[in-house]
Amino acid sequence: MVMDDVQEEQVRNHRKSLNLHRVWKMVDTCSAEFPAATPYFYSCYDTENESISSDRPKVIVLGSGPNRIGQGIEFDYSCVHGLLAARESGFEAIMVNCNPETVSTDFNMADKLYFEPVFWEHLLDLLEHEKPVGVIVQLGGQTALKLAEKIHANGYRIIGTSYESMDLAEDRGRFSDLLKDLDIPYPRYGVAETAEEALQIAHDVGYPVLVRPSYVLGGQGMSIVINDEELEKAVVDLLRRIPGNRILIDHFLDRAMEAEADCICDGHDVMMCGIMEHIEPAGIHSGDSHAVLPPFGLSPLVVTQMEEYTRRLAKALQINGLMNVQFAIKNDVVYVIEANPRASRTVPFLAKAYATPFVNMATKVMLGTQKVADFETEYKLEGWAIKEPVFSFSKFPNVNKELGPEMKSTGEAIRFISDLRDPYFRDLYKRKSMYLSR
Repeated sequence: MVMDDVQEEQVRNHRKSLNLHRVWKMVDTCSAEFPAATPYFYSCYDTENESISSDRPKVIVLGSGPNRIGQGIEFDYSCVHGLLAARESGFEAIMVNCNPETVSTDFNMADKLYFEPVFWEHLLDLLEHEKPVGVIVQLGGQTALKLAEKIHANGYRIIGTSYESMDLAEDRGRFSDLLKDLDIPYPRYGVAETAEEALQIAHDVGYPVLVRPSYVLGGQGMSIVINDEELEKAVVDLLRRIPGNRILIDHFLDRAMEAEADCICDGHDVMMCGIMEHIEPAGIHSGDSHAVLPPFGLSPLVVTQMEEYTRRLAKALQINGLMNVQFAIKNDVVYVIEANPRASRTVPFLAKAYATPFVNMATKVMLGTQKVADFETEYKLEGWAIKEPVFSFSKFPNVNKELGPEMKSTGEAIRFISDLRDPYFRDLYKRKSMYLSR
C-alpha cells in the first residue's frame, strides 16, 4: 500500500517503536594493520555501533551532497577550509557529506567523516549520537542551508548566522521589506501565492518581470517574462513543481549591469572580501557570468554605494560569518537584488585571487574564536582576475544553450591579466557592449 501523505517524522517514530536504530560502521583506512587515526563511517540498521563519541567539543560541518549545477567544487573548498579552521580552533571537526569525488570526504581531512546523505533523518540520528556544540550550515550551499530550520526547531545550535536571519534573507518578500526599511534601492516587487495575484502584481510593477521562487538552488525555476500569457504559465508551473512556495514577482531591470560583493561580519564589524563586476548584464545568472576583480567600469561612487549597502545589510541581518550580495546598476543607481547569508561560489575565487583564506577566517569568526578586527582588512591584487564560467554543453547536446536567470555552468576557471589591454579582456568587453546595446 502506498501512502503519499506520510511524513518523514512519522516514519522515523514508527521505526524507533520497532526498535530499529541507526548505527555507524567504520571503514578501516589502515586495513587493520594498525589502529586507524582517521576512520570514516557509514550508517546501517544493526545492533553494534562502531562510532564512539568522544567527550571533546564537536562541530559538525554539513556538505552539499552530490555535485550538481548550482553546487559544485566551490562549496567543497569552503567545507575543507571550515574543517581546518574548526580543528585549529580546538574543536573536533566532523564532516557529513556523501560525495566521493570531493576533498571534504578525504578520510584524513576531518577528525571524523560520516559518509551520509545530507538528509534530515540521517542528520538527526547523527546529532543525537554526537551531541555537537553546533552545526555549520553556511559552507555547504543551499542543501545545507535548507536544513537550518529543522536543526533550529530541534534545539541544536546553528554556528554563525542565526536561522531567523537566514530565513529573512531567503524569503524574497520579507527581504525586500528590509531593503525598504534600510533605504536601499531595489526593484519594485510583489509576492504571489496564486496566478491571479501574480498577474495583478505584474501589472502594478510593469513588464518585463522576473519570476522567482524562494529557497531554490542555482536559480531553478526563475524566468523573465514579458506578458500575461508567459507569466501565468511560469507561475502555474512553479506552483505545480514547488507547492506552497511564495513567488516573488519583481520588475526586471533590462540592460542593467550586474555586480556582487562578498563580506565577513561578526555582528558588529564588516570586512569586504571583494567586489566583482559582471561582463554579462543582469538577467544572466551570476554563476554563468564572467566577472572581473576588481571592478573595471563602475564609478567610484557606485563602488562606494555597494560597499555601504553591503555593510548596512550585514549589520541589519546580524550576519555572523559570510554573506554575498548581488547588485544591479542602472543609470548609476545601485539596486540590491538579493543577499545570501552563506559562502557563495565566488568566495573561493576571491581567496585564490587575493591569496587570503577568507573561509578559514570566516569560520573562526562563526566559532567566536576571532573577530573581524583580528584580521587584515585591505587586500591588493596586481592587475585583474577574471572568473570564467565552464559549461558542459558538449556532454549534454540537447540542453538549451541560451543563458538566462537559471544557472547552466558546471564550474569556473580563473584567469589573471596584468592590464585591461589584454586581448582576452578586450574580447569580453566587446561582448558586454553587444549585450547592452541590444
